[in-house]
Amino acid sequence: MEFTEDELIKYNGSDSSKPIYMAVKGRVFDVSSGKSFYGPGGSYVMFAGRDASRALAKMSKNEEDICASLDGLTEKEIGVLADWEKKFEAKYPVVGRVA
Repeated sequence: MEFTEDELIKYNGSDSSKPIYMAVKGRVFDVSSGKSFYGPGGSYVMFAGRDASRALAKMSKNEEDICASLDGLTEKEIGVLADWEKKFEAKYPVVGRVA
């Protein structure tokens, strides 16, 4: 399944009838089982319904970092992102890609 950014944001946890999705490097994961983290009131709610690749790489919750862009990341940050990607792959099902 392919999602645009506008479609993906609809899965941010604000509608309890929909699953919670989050993208890492363009792959969309169903993080609904991590609702306490990604759902309303969760520590990482700002990542829900978005591609948070840059924020994960930089270990940042800053709004300007919550995007898919990897431009200008250091080698270390790319490695951090790869570690996060492996954690997501192990824990959450992939449901699509961001177009």
